[in-house]
Amino acid sequence: MEKRTLGKSGLEVSALGLGCMGLSYGYGPATEKQAAITLIRTAFERGVTFFDTAEAYGPYRNEELLGEALGPIRNKVVIATKFGFDFDSQGGQSGMNSRPDQIRKVADAALKRLKTDVIDLFYQHRVDPNVPIEDVAGTVQRLISEGKVRHFGLSEAGAETIRKAHAEQPVAVLQSEYSLWWREPEAEILPLLEELGIGFVPFSPLGKGFLTGAIKADTTFDAKDFRNVVPRFTPEARKANQALVDLLGQIAARKETTPAQVALAWLLAQKPWIVPIPGTTKLHRLEENIGAAAVKLTSGDLGEIDSALAEVTIEGDRYPAHLQARVGR
Repeated sequence: MEKRTLGKSGLEVSALGLGCMGLSYGYGPATEKQAAITLIRTAFERGVTFFDTAEAYGPYRNEELLGEALGPIRNKVVIATKFGFDFDSQGGQSGMNSRPDQIRKVADAALKRLKTDVIDLFYQHRVDPNVPIEDVAGTVQRLISEGKVRHFGLSEAGAETIRKAHAEQPVAVLQSEYSLWWREPEAEILPLLEELGIGFVPFSPLGKGFLTGAIKADTTFDAKDFRNVVPRFTPEARKANQALVDLLGQIAARKETTPAQVALAWLLAQKPWIVPIPGTTKLHRLEENIGAAAVKLTSGDLGEIDSALAEVTIEGDRYPAHLQARVGR
């Protein structure tokens, strides 16, 4: 797989990464450990060198999984993890916490769980309104100077926060949702990242699975699947949003690819410093996603997609209100 450099940071990774959250958290029961390890190592064998996790995924289980799976190849991969939450005794998120002492505590714990001596990319998971972003950036800067962290990242941060953080400690990467059904970053965020030389890592590049075409209006999710509370995944919204999947299917048939591959190839075509991180628990989906790196969309293809998208109205918010309140600050 071709490599890409995330902005001016010099951080070189595979053109597609692997979002590992779903192996442990968010989409129903955790994947059996050995099957998850096999999937992660298969991704590496197929050219993926960029793996995304967070303390919140589990919590902690996902970092531990990556520590075991990537241990034998640690010096050949880039691992990104995140800080920014407190957890209750049941493992649920009990609030945001990006205080300097908490960031340091999370870094030390993550190093142990990941079985490594350095975190390649350390993201603030969500902007904490109670802690100045300059304090957050300064703390990560000190972790970088101590050799515990290589690069600083932000997730779902707004333009003002990105500028303030970058002035204190260069931000290597922003990770936020971006896909054919969530294009809000195009208005303000992508131009800012280009100006500052910051790489962009889109999560949910397949619309939390919807853009694959595998989810229909009558699809039922596991009781622990967070899509049950996402407005965009109500049966009514799914039925309305099927028009987008139908469009992708038409383009995919002509290109002899799949809707998921078209959606990922579209992201890769936007900027050379964009690296999507699709997640999956299935080996055949992993192979499909990786195949997207070889799909080249022409300017005509991209123009057709843009024109067709202008005729499609996406129904439903991407988050319930309590989660939407955490993003874009």
